[in-house]
Amino acid sequence: MSHKIICFCAFVLSLQIGFTQDSGSLKGKVADVKGNMISEANINIQGTSIGTQTDKTGSFMLDKVPTGNYLLRVSYVGFESKEIAFSIRSGSLTSLPLIILNSKEEQLSEVIVRGNGNANTFDRKKSRYVAKLPLEKIENPQVYDNITAELLDQQVVTNFDDALKNSSGITKLWESTGRGGDGAGYYSLRGFPVQPTLVNGLPGLTNASPDPANIETIEVIKGPSGTLYGSSLISYGGLINISTKRPYDYFGGNISYTLGSFGLNRVAADINTPLDEEEEVALRLNTAYQTRNSFQDAGLSRSLFVAPSLSYKVNERLSFFVNTEFYNGESTNPTMLFVDRGAPLRVTNIDELAYDTNRSYTSNDLTLENPNFSLQAQMNYDLSDSWTSQTVVSRGSSKSKGYYSYLYETTRFYQGREEVEGEVTNLDEGVVFTRYMNNQNSTTLTTDIQQNFIGDFEIAGMRNRVVAGLDYFQRHITDNGTGYRANGNVYIGNASLQNVNESVYSIYDPNSYITDGDSGILSTAAVDGILENVDRNNRNTQEDIYSAYVSNVLNITPKLSAMVSLRLDQFENESNSQTALSPKFGLVYQPVLEKVSIFANYLNGFSNVAPSEVIDQGTGETRRIVFDPEQASQFEIGAKLNLLNDRLFATFSYYDIQVENIVLGSGFEATQDGERYSRGFETRITASPLEGLNLVAGFSHNNSKVTKAAENDDFLGKRPESAGPETLANLWASYRFSEGRMEGFGLGFGGNYASENMIFNRNLGGTFTLPSYAVLNAAIFYDVDKFSVNLKLNNLTNKDYFNGWSTINPQAPRNFAAALTYKF
Repeated sequence: MSHKIICFCAFVLSLQIGFTQDSGSLKGKVADVKGNMISEANINIQGTSIGTQTDKTGSFMLDKVPTGNYLLRVSYVGFESKEIAFSIRSGSLTSLPLIILNSKEEQLSEVIVRGNGNANTFDRKKSRYVAKLPLEKIENPQVYDNITAELLDQQVVTNFDDALKNSSGITKLWESTGRGGDGAGYYSLRGFPVQPTLVNGLPGLTNASPDPANIETIEVIKGPSGTLYGSSLISYGGLINISTKRPYDYFGGNISYTLGSFGLNRVAADINTPLDEEEEVALRLNTAYQTRNSFQDAGLSRSLFVAPSLSYKVNERLSFFVNTEFYNGESTNPTMLFVDRGAPLRVTNIDELAYDTNRSYTSNDLTLENPNFSLQAQMNYDLSDSWTSQTVVSRGSSKSKGYYSYLYETTRFYQGREEVEGEVTNLDEGVVFTRYMNNQNSTTLTTDIQQNFIGDFEIAGMRNRVVAGLDYFQRHITDNGTGYRANGNVYIGNASLQNVNESVYSIYDPNSYITDGDSGILSTAAVDGILENVDRNNRNTQEDIYSAYVSNVLNITPKLSAMVSLRLDQFENESNSQTALSPKFGLVYQPVLEKVSIFANYLNGFSNVAPSEVIDQGTGETRRIVFDPEQASQFEIGAKLNLLNDRLFATFSYYDIQVENIVLGSGFEATQDGERYSRGFETRITASPLEGLNLVAGFSHNNSKVTKAAENDDFLGKRPESAGPETLANLWASYRFSEGRMEGFGLGFGGNYASENMIFNRNLGGTFTLPSYAVLNAAIFYDVDKFSVNLKLNNLTNKDYFNGWSTINPQAPRNFAAALTYKF
């Protein structure tokens, strides 16, 4: 028996030796004509399934290639493909000379955004969505920030809020609540509230927070953008567009597991595969499952996200792209303390409030579900060498179902005797918040159809890049949720309550407060009982918007270009019909072509205003007043720099936004003569000055004020509460060793700063100010072969800090996340 085993092992060994002797290896490097190494270039041996892609140094290696003569195909989006003949000898390593790819002009339908290892991986030179044209960033008169997938991976980002911390001039106002109609998070951008409402330039409404698994780039587009995007999905401060990942023409992907503080568990996968031998059809699947608890005494979230996308290149002229996203999330809504809007403030800052941020005043029994579905289909057809037809259709459904609650300030007590609702109590100084709850049951359906014609041609020797389009958008909201009912009160103060009549307040001593044991009032059975006889809404609302737009970028000289755009919008709903014109102008002068540009723009945005019913004080009759659309106009000047062979990109700008036609008053009188301004300075720098070193930095200062209103208006002369902090700053710096014993190892450090934030700021009510904060973060990461490990520590100093918008929202203390990724 032992003799047979020895013979069998010798036979197996001989097979392995024979296999090794009948195969070899191939290596090489890929660069552009400037000598910049190209990462993620496609490497395929024709006639086989053997392939890979270049790493961050532009290098590739193929092992166990059978002996023989082959043709190697090297391709990368934006560059001409190259084919190289080579031979593999048994047991040998074949080294190819440096492979240089020549660049080519990209058509809109061909753009796939990927990183370039030696260039700036934390920025993108071109966007297919910002101008609805294939326009280089340096020649676009509008300012926008890119937040790339590479940056999100390095920072172990698992939520959308953390992703936006890498953009300048934007800050979170409040959390995603999950409730119908406005459940996504709110952010302040150039002094105005904005939500993430666009995906690939199309409507992408959600009542939850977008999952980062399918994000290739987040584009934070600055300033009123009504000319290209209308009024329903944007803000005067700008808009947030998510560019999703797209299929490519070889098999590849990764799978990762992330664990972290507060029970964070996340499994994500990105898988891409061609579906035919010609590599004309490709499928990509991005998916993630995540669970996490709150940093407070109660609170949780869990979600499943699946995003398949398909690309099909029928021929050289016709191509299709389909992106779908399925999201199902369940969570408790975050703690939100609303200060009393109808009376003078009782406390004016966090110290006076004395809020223990570890308490949520909610229950894990009371959750909201947010199923979300979206589908986008795009067809591109080259009508000629100069014109492309682009037809896009999107359909979305976003739902909210479950329990929503918030805390609203009701009264303040002083130590001593005070009669409240017939009861005499002794209370230390503090604030009482009443908990209000309802049962959400709403659905938002959206449909959008666009037809664009994109041209690139010359007239009288001057280049014209044109987009002309038609757009139809419909939003239908069905709300069958209940009204709100009070469900207990919460005392927040400096000391324990004394002699509290619990039958009146349903409050317990804060020091012994147990969230889930709050007299049972936070159980599903108790809440269902409270809401049992509450009438449900039966509301159906619909808006239809018909639009036409045209935009032209004219190169007067190679260094001087002008953008002229115009949009016509027709808004229709059950009670209102409005027409709005929105112009846009821009000038760009490049004293150093493709390196330095000086720009100026005039942007317009608008908002349709619902009619108002007012009572004539003389006759007592009710009359209906119809208003014009509210208008916002921005003038901006600045400079953009693209230096060090695309390794450094910087933007500096000053903007002034004026809003007019603001409706004031209601009831007995309503006028449309309110005005406000928002002006400020912004700068953002992304750089890779040295191999392995990456920097992202931003700074902004904003000054906003209501300048015209009624004399007794509560907001006249005040900074709007939605404007957020006046000064914001962000920084992220990382370095990865590219050679030696430390090759693949890297470090990252950065953080965010925000000045004081007046979340409540009124003439009669007073001012509630959140303190300034500086939050620091750090990361360690290591790449080896096909594995990578990333460790991230957030809020290093364990800083207590808050966001808000007439609300007080505590943010997470020190926490960590660790991600392990396998690439294939």
